[in-house]
Amino acid sequence: MATNQAFRPATALNLSFYFMRVLSLPWLDRGIAAIACLPLVYLAYYRYQHWHHGLPLITSAVGVLILVGTMIIRRPPKRVTPNPWYWLLAFVATYWQMLVLGLLEQGHPLVSDWITDAIAVAGLLIVIWARLSLGRNIGFVPAQRELVSSGAYAYIRHPVYTGGLLTSVAFALRAYSPRNGLLLAGRFGTSRSKALSRRTSCGLTRNTPRT
Repeated sequence: MATNQAFRPATALNLSFYFMRVLSLPWLDRGIAAIACLPLVYLAYYRYQHWHHGLPLITSAVGVLILVGTMIIRRPPKRVTPNPWYWLLAFVATYWQMLVLGLLEQGHPLVSDWITDAIAVAGLLIVIWARLSLGRNIGFVPAQRELVSSGAYAYIRHPVYTGGLLTSVAFALRAYSPRNGLLLAGRFGTSRSKALSRRTSCGLTRNTPRT
């Protein structure tokens, strides 16, 4: 019986290790990345067709296109976290706007358009800078790729999230309602949790170069 008890954890560990290795295959990794981006492309299209909030939506759509391009050519990970909770958190944080799409309201502007336009452009520029700094080291689920500590990551710990949240703030100011504000706060919370999970799942500390 002791042998059987020792065999079961070892078998589960081997299966987990094999599963992670399969996910690291370049062709499969990029195929999954392309499929994972489809909901975000649809979200950008839907928002463009149904909402007319000018530059904040345009910058958000451009950010999605940049994301898709870098995801398709991304570098396969050295290892991927097997923790299902991190996978769930990555799913919720990545597709938060898709999950709450039916709850968003048209709202009304709180500030002048030039202010929201400036915030949206600033967010997009940070996203572009961050993507260029990351190169091919990108993914939704916490994984170990090459460590990046140059470019945007020399000044901001999580520039991609920072830029994305700025574009969301611009949209919220252009289409404000209490509900939209709460949904934006939810996106901030899930993005922050996802960012923290990347460090803890890959054994990174505060002094380790960021990815």
